[in-house]
Amino acid sequence: MKNAVFTGIVALFSITLSAQFTGQIPTNATAGGSSDMGAVSGAISSLLGPIREADQKREINYDEFRGSPYTSFDFKSTKLFYKDEFVGDIFYRFNSLNQEIEIKTTNSQDEGIRALGRDKEIAITIDGKPMSFKTFIDKTDRTTNGYLITLVDTGEYKLYKRYHATFQEGLKAPNSFAKDVPAKFTQYVEYYLEREGANRVDYIKLKKGSVLKTVSNEKRNALKDYIKENELNLRKEGDLVQVIRFLNS
Repeated sequence: MKNAVFTGIVALFSITLSAQFTGQIPTNATAGGSSDMGAVSGAISSLLGPIREADQKREINYDEFRGSPYTSFDFKSTKLFYKDEFVGDIFYRFNSLNQEIEIKTTNSQDEGIRALGRDKEIAITIDGKPMSFKTFIDKTDRTTNGYLITLVDTGEYKLYKRYHATFQEGLKAPNSFAKDVPAKFTQYVEYYLEREGANRVDYIKLKKGSVLKTVSNEKRNALKDYIKENELNLRKEGDLVQVIRFLNS
């Protein structure tokens, strides 16, 4: 089945997405796919997203904007998994505005770009860490769908990283003495915590007090002392990972 799925990715649903975006996904977007996908054709359709209609696209010259909707405009190599089964090596880039993983099977500029389906059983690796589609509670307390990278995946506490972007329209200069304000994309990084048994993933502020409030009373004092003794800065990802691993020890 693995070879059939990978062949399907190569052969079907090729769509060109270069220099295009369609806005952010709604917070009530579904994960996509099916819970029982025995047929090869079903697996293929879940791995690739729906083909967009031409009138839903608009071409963009990103040189006219500040920033980018992509965490990196270049495609990078990664590994593709479905239900924890390795499917194949591909190239990807992540559109954090649309929360969309764009893929190619080679790094050739001539190859069409495709989009992975937003299925929670699909994952790629980012610097060796899995990235997959999840549901979580964002910083505004809204239930949201999007991609999270798993930084710590074993123990009572799991830690996730989120890339997302916003878009701001430009402004025309009110007169000849002023300058136009170009439209811009702004990239953000956030962190999320999942406690065993809570059945939810929550945004976490990178402040000592906020982190301490998320842990059980019996671990709070020990964690406070650990942060102080090791002079940890929770705004540094490595230090944050160290704190979560301490909680899981």
